[in-house]
Order: sequence, then structure tokens, then C-alpha cells
Amino acid sequence: MNTPRERLRASVPDLRVLRDDGHLCTLLGRAAPGAVAPLLPALTGLLVVGTLLAAVRGELAGITLFAPVAALLLSGPSSGHPHDGRFDRLVPLVLRATEYGYLAVLGLASGVPGPLVFVLLVVVACHHRDGVCRPAVGVARPAWVRRAALGWDGRMLVLAVGGAFGALTPAYGVLAAYLAVLLVREAVRSWSATPVTEVRTTVAPPCPGGGDGPEEPVTPPHGHTDGGRPAAGTNGEA
Repeated sequence: MNTPRERLRASVPDLRVLRDDGHLCTLLGRAAPGAVAPLLPALTGLLVVGTLLAAVRGELAGITLFAPVAALLLSGPSSGHPHDGRFDRLVPLVLRATEYGYLAVLGLASGVPGPLVFVLLVVVACHHRDGVCRPAVGVARPAWVRRAALGWDGRMLVLAVGGAFGALTPAYGVLAAYLAVLLVREAVRSWSATPVTEVRTTVAPPCPGGGDGPEEPVTPPHGHTDGGRPAAGTNGEA
């Protein structure tokens, strides 16, 4: 029988999956697998991106739109690391904070409508939450879905390219719509593929002769008796 610690480890997703790396970052990680510790490059990228955004108040233009992406790609070579260090669990949080900050500050400072920026942030956050919650119930997203979501580096590059061509607002809208469709499609597919099982609870009758019953009797759900029939005092009055 698995111990509680082993069951907990089985339900915790791989930190490398929680990084949500895109194609470019994954490629950099293959160049030096396991050779670079992940936390320091991620913190360096966060510091550089925050400094760049603060220096120009988020009003990036032209080639400077790609500077934050290039800075955060410093964590690319560490994507192949097993992330087994004591503080490596912080790496996904640092990458999330950097990405969210870039999306929010760039959009609001460049005149992108606030509701559109908010929608994109919500969709990206739902995408990340989906990746965290599924392992807790023993389900993992297909690899192609993770790749199709572009990763943090791919999403930031899409916005940088849109801004460089003077189409930042359309880039926000297209990216938000694309990710929303991908998220809803995968959710519907998962729900449709999940078998629905009927949970039945039975209460063992008392043993003949006054003997003791089960040590831990099963209590029916609130408002129901055995077989799923409404109990007295509920909508189906006895």
C-alpha cells in the first residue's frame, strides 16, 4: 500500500511541466540538459524584465519589445534540469509573475483596452490552473495541448511581433481568442471522455442477536437514503 507521502508525490505534477515552456525554451534546454540550475536564471530574467518595464513605463516599441522576451529566455537552458532542488518549486511562480507582468504592463501602457488585457490574463491563468489541477485527480493534459498553447515564451513573442508591426491590440485579441478556444475544446473533450459512475451507498443491517455491526458504518449523502430515494423531510416527503 502506498504511503500518504507517495500518494502526494503521485498527485504533484512535474515542475518542468508547470514551467509551461514553449518550443524555443525547450530547444534551449536540450542544448544543456541538467547543466544549469533553474532558479537563478529565472530570477535574473524577472529582475531584467521588471527593470526594463519600469524604465520606460511599459511603453516598449520596435526592437525593445523583444528585450523582455530575450531576458527571460535566460532561463531556457535550465528547462531540462530535473528541478529537484529545495527552492526549485519557486521557478514556475517566478515565470508566471514575469509573464503576467509583461502582458499587463505592456498592454495597459500601449493603449490596449483594459478589458481585453484582463481577458487575456484570465485565459492564460486558467490555462496554468488547468495544468496544476489535473494531476491532483490523476489526469494529465495531452502533450499536443501544451505545445499548442505556445508556452510563456511563445505568447510573449506573439505580442512582441504584433507590437512591432503596430498591431498590438489585434495581437491581444487573437491570442486571447485562440487560447480560449483551445482551453474550452480540451475541457469539453476531457469531460466527454470521463465515464460517469453511479455512487451507491449501502447501510449494513444490524447483525442478528445484537452483534456489533461494521466498525465504520457508511453514512448516506444528506437528503437521501439507500438507493438514492429522497429521505423524509426533504422534497420527497415520506
